[in-house]
Amino acid sequence: MKRFVRVFFLVLDACGIGELPDADAYGDSGSATIPNTAKAVGGLRLPHLEKLGLGKIAVIEGVSASGRTIGAFGRMAEISPGKDSTTGHWEHFGVILDRPFPTYPHGFPSALIEEFSHRSGYGVIGNVPASGTEIIARLGEEHLKTGKLIVYTSADSVFQIAAHESLAPPDELYRICEVARAILTGEHGVGRVIARPFEGSPGAFVRTPRRRDFSIAPPGPFVGEKMIEAGFDVLAIGKIFDIMAGRGISRTAKASGNMETMDKTIKAVADFPAGLVMANLVDFDMLWGHRNDFKAFAMGLEEFDTRLGGLLPLLHQDDLLIITADHGCDPTTPSTDHSREYVPLLVYHAGMNGDVNIGTRATFADTGKTIAEIFGITYPFPGQSFLGNI
Repeated sequence: MKRFVRVFFLVLDACGIGELPDADAYGDSGSATIPNTAKAVGGLRLPHLEKLGLGKIAVIEGVSASGRTIGAFGRMAEISPGKDSTTGHWEHFGVILDRPFPTYPHGFPSALIEEFSHRSGYGVIGNVPASGTEIIARLGEEHLKTGKLIVYTSADSVFQIAAHESLAPPDELYRICEVARAILTGEHGVGRVIARPFEGSPGAFVRTPRRRDFSIAPPGPFVGEKMIEAGFDVLAIGKIFDIMAGRGISRTAKASGNMETMDKTIKAVADFPAGLVMANLVDFDMLWGHRNDFKAFAMGLEEFDTRLGGLLPLLHQDDLLIITADHGCDPTTPSTDHSREYVPLLVYHAGMNGDVNIGTRATFADTGKTIAEIFGITYPFPGQSFLGNI
């Protein structure tokens, strides 16, 4: 069996491939992020993803399902309940949840908000489910006048705090989020507390790139931790460091968007000699999926494909590339929330025979199990490795 020295693991945040069998229970019947986006714009041009086998996973307008692929292709089902980034990433790395994170469709309990206000030193406005851009447009001026923080949530398990950078600079907002994170445990242990800094003036508020996620710590061992224990390096690019609460990571590289994430991934090909490189391309979720901007989503997919074309020739003979996602966020549906979907699985290494169908995987944990096998990690993680198939 071929030996790999490095694994490059790319998460196309929110790039689902079609509804899961239980999607209706989550209000997501009909969601299919990439296929529906392609249909909405009259087809996508994704030649490199096509060569890896994307068109053979689902019907995607503009992406051919004919011809021989250079890689292995399949799709993955999420076995954990929920549809948020934390749950998806944790499952990929070997932690399967038995119950979903709590959500707050009617806002957070008043006692919890009062405790947060007392411990943070700030009053609170909002406390409703809302779109981030909408709520700062609606409450931003009141926030500036009163000095009260904008707290809001969504259909996902998140406690989001928006603050104008002139009122609460990023470091102060991060401190406030740490206060919230310390409070939100037990029955109120939300998946993420999210700092949402913004700037501008009434009628022209804009969110800045200094967002930061404060995730709850994974409840059990996961692949990155066991790799580090075994002496391997793990590099996290983008928001994965925050999602994993900094655990199981030996190096980190900040990246504010898809293109910077790809820049740093390509740089890692030259600078990172061995181990696991994990990267999250957040723009699909944060900028386009949640805003139902299917045109920008489509452009983002094509821009990523172009950058992928620059990455593939740089990979070494002993590198393995895995491309997948963590959930859906269909920009063509009325909902602006995540969607419960299968995610694509594309796998490539130089010299492989290609045109390998690795089918529908029962859990995202198959990726972590595969990575563990590559690096000789014997911990009994859940899932089934697909290493023997590729």
